[in-house]
Amino acid sequence: MNQKSAEGRAWAQHHDAVPDFTALLSSTPRGARLARLLAADQLRNWGIPAEPATHIVAELAANAATHGRLPGRSFRLTLYVVGRTLRIEVTDTRGDRLPELQVSDVLAESGRGLLLVDALADRWHVEEGRFPRKTVWAELDLRTPDPAPACSGRVSD
Repeated sequence: MNQKSAEGRAWAQHHDAVPDFTALLSSTPRGARLARLLAADQLRNWGIPAEPATHIVAELAANAATHGRLPGRSFRLTLYVVGRTLRIEVTDTRGDRLPELQVSDVLAESGRGLLLVDALADRWHVEEGRFPRKTVWAELDLRTPDPAPACSGRVSD
């Protein structure tokens, strides 16, 4: 880690700054994959476990690239941490197409993305923005890691 990054983190922690990350990505499968990779990298930099957040990012970004796509328009990925909550937001320019949680056909090859988000996230919702935008957000409560089990190092009989 370079000195400037360490100083920046120390300043942010001291001044209660909200860690955040935003990227504008193409509404394509490649943009959706890049969203997941960028999120994993950012979470690692913040010291936050990547799972299940990257799965949520992957689903929301894939939905934005598939259902929220308009030619020439991008989607925005935003991550930020407030207190002990990680918030993931994906904003696209298809405010006329609001996603709904639905049970898909067992044999269907798609249609389970929001079911996965619903299962993994502590909370999620869709917000209509200034037309034509909408934002789908999900929150994860960050848990403190379980302490490592204490052991004496001796082998029990």
